[in-house]
Amino acid sequence: MCLFAGLSVPCGRMDRMTSDESEEFETSEVSGPSGPGRLPDYAERVLDVAELIPPGRVMTYGDVAEWLGEGGPRQVGRAMALYGSAVPWWRVVRSDGVLLPGHELRALGHYREESTPLREAARSAEGHVPRVDMKRARWDGGDAAGAADGSGDVAHI
Repeated sequence: MCLFAGLSVPCGRMDRMTSDESEEFETSEVSGPSGPGRLPDYAERVLDVAELIPPGRVMTYGDVAEWLGEGGPRQVGRAMALYGSAVPWWRVVRSDGVLLPGHELRALGHYREESTPLREAARSAEGHVPRVDMKRARWDGGDAAGAADGSGDVAHI
């Protein structure tokens, strides 16, 4: 049950926005003008960062916002929820390493395929789904050019 009935987004999940909410997102402080059929500029920048994250590594929503120098974790989350399906969305995660609710198994498959460091879930954890091992998997965006083509060393936070 959601205790925050006044929120525009259901508790803990980002679903599709109404057209009014979408227009509000496109005209927010962190997005620039966008023409018909174009993504909001901020969303484009968020997706560009998601594509730079090397396989087996992750950035938090806050890390992406900090790397861009604008917005915050919620804005990054909203951009990923609305437009992130065509990029490696599983590489942008919550800071506690918990897998994206409703997409745990798909994300887990990607993490295993990419050898992303994981931590086994505690026996008390619902569903016993592992988490991303943030100490080992977190990427700080260092050598982003090398990461894009798979060359060079990868820096970690």
